[in-house]
Amino acid sequence: MQTNLFNIVLSAFFLTLGVGKIYSQDIKNPPKLLTPLSQQDTATVNLKDVEKIAEITPPDTAKVKKPLLDSKIKYKAASYAKLNQKKQEIYLYDKAELYYQDIELKSGIIVFNYEKDEVYAGRIKDSTGAYTQLPNFKQGSNVIEPDSIRFNYKTKKALIWNSRTDQGEFKVKAEISKRINDSVYFLKGAKFTTAKDIEDPEYYFRTNKIKFVPGKKVVTGVTQMVIADVPTPIAMPFAFFPMTTTNQSGLIIPTFGDTRNRGYFLQNGGYYFSLGDNYDLAVLGDYYTNGSYALRGESSYAMRYKFRGTINVRFEDQIFSERGFPDYTKTKIYNIQWSHSQDAKSNPNSRFAASVNMGSSKYFRQSVSQLNAGSQLNNVLNSSISYSKTFQSVPQVNLSLAATHNQNSNTEEINMTLPTMQLSVDRMYPFVKKDGIKKGFIKNINLQYSLRGENRYKTTDSLFFKSQMFKDAQTGFQHSIPLSTNFKIFKYFSASTSVNYNEVWYLKTIRKSYNSLTAKDTTVTVNGFDAFRTYSFSSSLGTTVYGTFNLGENKKIQAIRHVMRPSVSYSYTPSFDKYYDTYAADGSGTMDKRYTRFEGGMFGAPGISNSNNIGFSLSNTFEAKVRDKDSTKTEPKKVMLLNNLNFSTSYNIVADSLPWSPVRISGGTVLFKDKMNVNFAMTLNPYAIDNNGKTINKFNIDNGGSLFRMTSANMTLNYSLSSKDGKDKKKENVQGERNGGRDDDLFGTNTDFSDRRQSQFKDEEEDEDGEDKFKGFFNAELPWDMTLAYQLTYSNEGRQNTISGNSLMVSMNADLTPKWKVGVSTGYDFVQKGITYTQFRFERDLMSWRMDFNWQPFGQQAYWSFFIGIKSGVLSDIKWEKRTTPDRVLR
Repeated sequence: MQTNLFNIVLSAFFLTLGVGKIYSQDIKNPPKLLTPLSQQDTATVNLKDVEKIAEITPPDTAKVKKPLLDSKIKYKAASYAKLNQKKQEIYLYDKAELYYQDIELKSGIIVFNYEKDEVYAGRIKDSTGAYTQLPNFKQGSNVIEPDSIRFNYKTKKALIWNSRTDQGEFKVKAEISKRINDSVYFLKGAKFTTAKDIEDPEYYFRTNKIKFVPGKKVVTGVTQMVIADVPTPIAMPFAFFPMTTTNQSGLIIPTFGDTRNRGYFLQNGGYYFSLGDNYDLAVLGDYYTNGSYALRGESSYAMRYKFRGTINVRFEDQIFSERGFPDYTKTKIYNIQWSHSQDAKSNPNSRFAASVNMGSSKYFRQSVSQLNAGSQLNNVLNSSISYSKTFQSVPQVNLSLAATHNQNSNTEEINMTLPTMQLSVDRMYPFVKKDGIKKGFIKNINLQYSLRGENRYKTTDSLFFKSQMFKDAQTGFQHSIPLSTNFKIFKYFSASTSVNYNEVWYLKTIRKSYNSLTAKDTTVTVNGFDAFRTYSFSSSLGTTVYGTFNLGENKKIQAIRHVMRPSVSYSYTPSFDKYYDTYAADGSGTMDKRYTRFEGGMFGAPGISNSNNIGFSLSNTFEAKVRDKDSTKTEPKKVMLLNNLNFSTSYNIVADSLPWSPVRISGGTVLFKDKMNVNFAMTLNPYAIDNNGKTINKFNIDNGGSLFRMTSANMTLNYSLSSKDGKDKKKENVQGERNGGRDDDLFGTNTDFSDRRQSQFKDEEEDEDGEDKFKGFFNAELPWDMTLAYQLTYSNEGRQNTISGNSLMVSMNADLTPKWKVGVSTGYDFVQKGITYTQFRFERDLMSWRMDFNWQPFGQQAYWSFFIGIKSGVLSDIKWEKRTTPDRVLR
């Protein structure tokens, strides 16, 4: 054995020097000690600038024997590698590296004893006397960075001094670590934390004994919490922390607190189910000592390159006051949210998507588990589930099925379509030849076919999914076949004409009659198939006119470009009085009223009078060429003055009175480098009104007034700016938008009590390189942002001449220091003369911890909340929070 070992070492020595070869041979009776060929006990290799890698391989013997080493060893060093044949050791110095099986070791100095199967690694001193090049020991996915390490690669045992290791979100440092095998460590004098800097953490847990199973668990003895190197009275006789790289099922610890009107509570406690790699489920619940409770189910699922989504189901049984008191109420509210998106590449010919937000109209106003500012002020909840399929035929056919939901939280009115079917056949050109050229009146003639079917429900919260809701359902189908063409006239005019055929099928119609007992009209629903058919004709003629006003190249504004797009249209729809019936509208039977049995249908009803309209419209765009401030640029800069300025009206040829429609003017532009959006609109009526405010068939100018009467006008301004102007921005406040709020924080941010670790501000904690945004105590660039929204509405339909709406809203966020963030969302209503919804936000970044204070000082949802806790999800239960619940909303 010793002879074989000597041959191994001698082979490695000559292979390293590259000066000779040695061949092994079978020796039946090897002596105990074989004198080496060289009289020197050690051999030193100066690597200098040339890096060499040596390999130690098992000897090639004629008889199969167990090798000394299980695999090859590779090593290198920046300064030198030293081989001691007597001690059977290899010394590596300065940027030393050693690779053996799944072990990677890097250090300042490495001593490899292949007789004892041990490796030692430690630090070295630099020219200043400071220790550098700490060992980095990696085996598989486990990495340890100690001051020094002693490792036996046969028994897999190790002794480590001042080890540092990352296990998930945990960072662990121990004075002495003993590695029993590749799955168990024992640590003495250890501290562990989620802080980024293990050498100087802002907090940590200190314990004298730890059993550590990498990737599975940490079990400790007596553990004490230390904050800023100051021991706290917070201690535990033992502790257990799961340390897994995959999701694991387990309990979710609830939060304890108290409320003004529901007593003490345990909130957001439950169980997390890890159901697999592609989906999970969390079941949470709240309980209040007055009997109120809440249940929530939250699930996420994903399949790479196919789809992903989330499902949230929430239910709350709320009790206010005590039974027997006059203000005692018991309310049940719920909310269902489902979001599903499909990867476009998974199936290009079909697509399924869902965005559901439905439930009790009062949920976001009365829920005690979250405070969503945007949803409280938003009156509408919308949902849609859709599936679309494209059939690659000739012509192409598209089919879509959808279920939609629209809910007004003020009126509690719900409109649903379950389902909506749409079938469309691609446009066909019957007169186009095989060359595919579509030019001229005939060749551009095309037709399409589309079918739309709906099963529509109109109900309220109290009747939702009850028998009355299904009884009142409406079902209908609409067939549409447009035949159209377009062509040029006199080269500069674009003309189009079309004939539209529509056929509508209903499964319910009505029948009206006069009830002599009640002296009122009676409407009866008639079940059964019925249909009507209509057709119409339309045409339009338009052109585009370009004009440029040159002001001079030496002027700041060199030119103004004006683009006009005038258009004249004509439409004709005949009378379909054959679908109208009459009934006696009084007891004598002398007065008849006309009606159509298709009244109230989802696709409308046929018209009883002719429609013969001529429409006029004019759209304008204004753009300026401005001399650039940068003198090195030769081309002028283009600046948009008005994105659009539109005028439209129409004239009914067959109307007996009031043939002219009001003139509608609308426009919009952007100012201040696209930071401000301005939109305005007004309605001008050419007819006068009488003393009762009713429009009469007389022009306003002939009645002693101006040419037009401005009956309504509105203007909106939106101004957003921030310190990140000109940089890429990410979409913000997605959580608030998903819950029915806005994509900005103009109405405030959402506060979800189930997870307070998330910041209520928009800024990311780290930059693209994964480093802190602020290095050091102060940074001159402190992020800030501001959003302004102004709205003005004027009404003068009946000479009231009033400002019906005039409000300003503002939202601001700023970093007072790199660690302090503040924000406010507020506004003022100049008509009601009062402050609108107001929210104040304060947050302190405590590195591994986060502290925030959220306050809404007045209003129906007045409340405040305070939170301080660890950001890491592993220790999310280490927190303290206090809050008040908003007052009850009775509407």
